[in-house]
Amino acid sequence: MKINKNVLISLGLFVLVASIYRVLPNRPPGFAPQIAMALFGGAFFMKNKKWAFILPLLSMFISDVIYQVLYTNGYTQIAGFYSGQLLNYILIGSITLIGFLISDGKIAKLLLASVSAPTAFFFVSNTIVWFGNGGYQRPRTFTGLVQCLADGLPFYQNSLISTVVFGALLFGGYSMLTKTSTQTSQIA
Repeated sequence: MKINKNVLISLGLFVLVASIYRVLPNRPPGFAPQIAMALFGGAFFMKNKKWAFILPLLSMFISDVIYQVLYTNGYTQIAGFYSGQLLNYILIGSITLIGFLISDGKIAKLLLASVSAPTAFFFVSNTIVWFGNGGYQRPRTFTGLVQCLADGLPFYQNSLISTVVFGALLFGGYSMLTKTSTQTSQIA
């Protein structure tokens, strides 16, 4: 994808909308666009890899700042900045690498990535939470790990669904825009 002024404005608006969506009250836990954004960024910014990582990470950072402001002013129970947060940024950045593998835009690869990315995020993040402090007060045993993973299942389910939904919107929207743009330039 060639980066020009219109693309930058579109990406900026997209990041802002995704950031605001992530902090909406009563949003289902784990239902957020950042994993799909990481896949999209990896798939379409092969020449400008920094943009592939900037999209989801900037969106997360902006929403975390908003969360922190709301938390500091007593409007939410969710803190924007917390210990262990860097791990989520590293994991989302790592998911961008999966996006690099689907740069050919094949639907089968996109669907596989849309399932494997949130699955990898779920297992790695919950295992690290469990290992780090016994996540949700679970013992550091195999049974405790299984219990910690079970505690995260609602987040995982919503993460799977949101990655498919937002991935379809991103990849489908981009496909429609490029086809419309190609058709318009052929007519002119």
